[in-house]
Amino acid sequence: MEILKSSNKKTLLDPRTKLCLLVFVSVFVLGNAGGNAAAEFRVALNYLPLLLLLASGKWKPVLFSVIFYSLAYAFSTLLMPHCKGLLNFLILAMCGIVLRFMPGIMTGMYVVSTTTVSEFIAAMERMHVSQKITIPLAVMFRFFPTVVEEASSINKAMAMRDIKFGGKKALQMIEYRLIPMMTCSVKIGQELSAASLTRGLGGPDKRTNICKLGFGWCDYITFTCLAGGLAFVILRAIGIL
Repeated sequence: MEILKSSNKKTLLDPRTKLCLLVFVSVFVLGNAGGNAAAEFRVALNYLPLLLLLASGKWKPVLFSVIFYSLAYAFSTLLMPHCKGLLNFLILAMCGIVLRFMPGIMTGMYVVSTTTVSEFIAAMERMHVSQKITIPLAVMFRFFPTVVEEASSINKAMAMRDIKFGGKKALQMIEYRLIPMMTCSVKIGQELSAASLTRGLGGPDKRTNICKLGFGWCDYITFTCLAGGLAFVILRAIGIL
């Protein structure tokens, strides 16, 4: 009964809407598509993942991102025009990395943290995507959360042995944290691949699921905003606006 109740819970957005949002953020923010014509739309895409994370109750990454966004905008507009040479280049590089990569990371965090593997596979089947693409992506959806849990466990174990930043054994950070993390990542990937095959992914028969999918009013609002922003960028690029 608990499994059935958890399967009936629907997130704010459909997995297909989340993937569409991830594509838009990657193309316009990370890829800088549209140039100056998409400046306002790019700013909106920067903060839309933060609103979605806040709506899902994940306020810590939102606070972290707002601080970094504010510092990056402040440095790029206030400090960078008064700097020259290497300092100007370093500020430009750091601000560019934050403003370009952070929205995609936050969007990916929202997609992975609010979408179960069953929902993702069901959404990909609704879009008639090949299993050659669906299965690796489904394994990835479980890979990153599992790696984060393993990293937290390794950090706690090493902190008990005073192997941490600021401790007496700070130089052993790479040996006692990075190498176990690499070993665990390889093992996790193998175990998840075996688990996906055990569950019948990739088989000839059609997979069944009990999760509920469907577009709601939040999905339609999101699609409308994305379509409106895309139309605005196109009209500005051709000189109508």
